[in-house]
Amino acid sequence: MPRSALDITNALWLDAGLPATALERLLLTGCEPALPSSFAVGTAAQASIAAAALAATEIGRQRNGLAQGAHVDLLDAAIECTGHFEIDGRVPDLWDKLSGLYRCRDGWVRVHANFAHHRDGALRLLGLPPGPDTPRAAAEAAALERGAFELEEAAAQAGLVVAALRSFEQWDAHPQGQAVATLPLLVWEKIGDAPPRPLPPLASAAPPLDGLRVIELTRILAGPTCGRTLAAYGADVMLVNAPHLPNIEHIIETSRGKRSCHLDLRTDEGRAGLRGLLQEADAFIQGYRPGGLAALGFSPEAAAEIRPGLVYVSLSAYGHLGPWADRRGFDSLVQTATGFNDAEMLAAGEAKPRPMPVQILDYASGFLMAFAMQAARLRQAKEGGSWHVRIGLAQTAQWLRSLGRVPEGLKAPKPDPSPRLETSPSGWGELRALRHAAILTRTPVGWRRPAMPPGTHVPSWTWD
Repeated sequence: MPRSALDITNALWLDAGLPATALERLLLTGCEPALPSSFAVGTAAQASIAAAALAATEIGRQRNGLAQGAHVDLLDAAIECTGHFEIDGRVPDLWDKLSGLYRCRDGWVRVHANFAHHRDGALRLLGLPPGPDTPRAAAEAAALERGAFELEEAAAQAGLVVAALRSFEQWDAHPQGQAVATLPLLVWEKIGDAPPRPLPPLASAAPPLDGLRVIELTRILAGPTCGRTLAAYGADVMLVNAPHLPNIEHIIETSRGKRSCHLDLRTDEGRAGLRGLLQEADAFIQGYRPGGLAALGFSPEAAAEIRPGLVYVSLSAYGHLGPWADRRGFDSLVQTATGFNDAEMLAAGEAKPRPMPVQILDYASGFLMAFAMQAARLRQAKEGGSWHVRIGLAQTAQWLRSLGRVPEGLKAPKPDPSPRLETSPSGWGELRALRHAAILTRTPVGWRRPAMPPGTHVPSWTWD
């Protein structure tokens, strides 16, 4: 049986050094199974959202002295992780036709082709012409001629995103699996000296993170989920994009509550714009390729020099230690590489690798990032210093394994998201998307700004 969500949240909370008395304000309801999986995906969603929501209430309490409770239902949390949304009545198809599992001569690989440059690179690797017109059948035939681990390594050397299927036993014996096993879920590091920066006063009716400024440089799901969650609790989140960077349609849903500006960090002007934002920021959230921002002058230490007392949160695919520390990856690939698709296949008695029903590594990591940012900000207000918190999708995978399995979980029906959808305007059209699963007892949770396309806002905290 899976561990209790309350026990899991308590452990997250106390490991972050937060006051135990706050846990009395937390209410968790519901039980597994919530989604068709043998893993405790609903519990992971509930505990990670609960930690983030409770941290927001603690920040609010320290700002205005008014305590409030946080309530998270397990089914609500699980459904939020489906990421369902509609734009002008259309449900976007979020997967490229070439993304997915491929049988090789000695196993399976998973290919991520949602970005055109990843798709075209994978096609070239298979000896096929790049472009959207190459049929999937041709890619399947070409993959059958290759070895799974050979194809994975060739893709990594080319900077592409392909993962070979492993069992848990194979992952645990792999050097990267062994490196991840030495890491906690969240890695906290003080990276500079700075005096404590007290949290600003808060009006009684204001959401708990009102006035806290967060810079977000992330794409896909985990990092954007972090920023969207912080915005739901009232933070002023600035999503920084650039005209040359591709995005997936999920940006429509994950942009709720955020400002969205363009800064090309390859230029002096773009870097100066980001430095200007940093000088007034509380936190910096980033999920770019390891070392990518450091090369542009925005490593954790460099950012903390610009803004002493900054909280800097970094997301990676496979953790920051081990031979794969610099390797690109996405939730679906990490599921495959670390053993989950094999384990679900065995639990279902099937012959083809089976993904988990949602991108739980992305979503749980995003909620945990939101929790970590707030916990570190509370720590900074008390102890001072600048702080760097690191999490990897593979660390979240390791944590998910520790939560236990759900007997008969694969028999759970897929829930209907419709009752939890809410409608709002957006820069793309009418948006119907899932409300946030956490409920705070005093201040409403939600998004004060509509989702808008990248580049809509100017890179300034004082102008919308």
